[in-house]
Amino acid sequence: MNEFLKILTHARRLQAAVKDLSVEELEQVKEKLESAIENRKAQEAEARREAEKKQALKDAILKQMQEAGLDLNDLAGGEVAAPSKRVGAKRPVKYKLTDKDGEHTWTGIGRMPKVFAHALEQGKKLQDFAI
Repeated sequence: MNEFLKILTHARRLQAAVKDLSVEELEQVKEKLESAIENRKAQEAEARREAEKKQALKDAILKQMQEAGLDLNDLAGGEVAAPSKRVGAKRPVKYKLTDKDGEHTWTGIGRMPKVFAHALEQGKKLQDFAI
């Protein structure tokens, strides 16, 4: 699309691009361009009308609020607070095992650590390690 715009906006490039077109073909291109321009003008005018309509509504609402002695904080029920970001807390440790290598802990979620699995294979129960 960028190359197309370079050709359209540069007179010499445009002349070179359309040199093989007949006058009738050029007239058709001209009509299509004029139609596209008119459509764009209509879209921009509609967008402008919508923006003016919104602004008029805003002004009317603000005027009503001022007459009633209200501001935005009153509508929000007091102070406007920023939404809090929830920070994940660590899961509590449910199981603890102490052996010759040290102390091992596990929350009970996810894969069971090998030291716990090995202890269970030796006949111990998971409740033995509960905190």
